[in-house]
Amino acid sequence: MQSYTIGQAARLLGVSPDTARRWADAGRMATHRDESGKRLIDGEALAAFSVELARSGTGEEDASVTSVRNAFPGIVTEIRLGDVAAQVEIQAGPHRLVSLLTREAVEELGLEVGMAATARVKSTNVHVDLR
Repeated sequence: MQSYTIGQAARLLGVSPDTARRWADAGRMATHRDESGKRLIDGEALAAFSVELARSGTGEEDASVTSVRNAFPGIVTEIRLGDVAAQVEIQAGPHRLVSLLTREAVEELGLEVGMAATARVKSTNVHVDLR
């Protein structure tokens, strides 16, 4: 049976390693130690705990649940609102990301210039060019 480290379990559960460690310390997640002393969680126990966690809704408040692997945390630098559509620009480190979405979505999210936001990118086609 596969076992997971605290860090791996945290990623799978969508929480910080500190949160996963606190849950293990409190006995919410059963752990054991390998030969080198590293704390591990059995895959079956982790699967059961993840189902329990999802049912109870007690994950970290700010944890995102998403299948998107490319996340760019940054700051909203510009919003252009149209009648129906909107363009939102996020500066994420050296990366400038521009998203086209509905005006309604911008309003529901309460997006404003200066807010922290994460651009998540999921694409079926990614092109890589060399200089």
